[in-house]
Amino acid sequence: MADRTTPTPDRRRFMQAGIAAGVLATSAIPASAQDNPMPADLRQALEQEQLGAVLGNASGDVTLTEFFDYNCPYCRASVADIRQLISEDPNLRIVLREWPVFGAGSLYCARASLASLRQGKFWQFHEGLMSIEGQADDKSALRIAEAAGLEMDRLRRDMDDIEIARQIEHSWILAEKMGLAGTPTFIAGDFGAFGKQSLDDLRAMIADVRRA
Repeated sequence: MADRTTPTPDRRRFMQAGIAAGVLATSAIPASAQDNPMPADLRQALEQEQLGAVLGNASGDVTLTEFFDYNCPYCRASVADIRQLISEDPNLRIVLREWPVFGAGSLYCARASLASLRQGKFWQFHEGLMSIEGQADDKSALRIAEAAGLEMDRLRRDMDDIEIARQIEHSWILAEKMGLAGTPTFIAGDFGAFGKQSLDDLRAMIADVRRA
């Protein structure tokens, strides 16, 4: 179960983990040791997305990955910071990973989010849904999707595509095998941070990667 508390920011390196036949090995656990970089195969699985949302510079020198849930208040608060980072850092690549830990409503929204990518309207949907007050669920997702100009019949069809289910499952596998505590979790290079992060916290993490 996801930890919904608000810990202090914690940047840390990750100890070794493996991937066999595209499935993460069970040894993937985060650690504080500073001399254990993330293995290349784990980084490949984490950062190289074909079906998920990739923002900013697709060829950027640093990739910042966020595991998020549409019902996580701190994930909602991070949207403006993600926008600011993209606007100020032309060499930053951002991967947003739907990790619906808050139940059925979050899962529905994650499916709709990934489906919106296929119509080129992910950010409009994402920003709209993250800005609502109250529960993110099927009703709010469909309302925001329509407001964003998505073609609704196509959206519903795409939401049922097995590839979208597999994408969400892949993010679950990554999160569980890395021992992530909850949302939001930010990972850049060999560093990770769980919980509410300020814009300066995220800038510092990116700078840590460039210095490493």
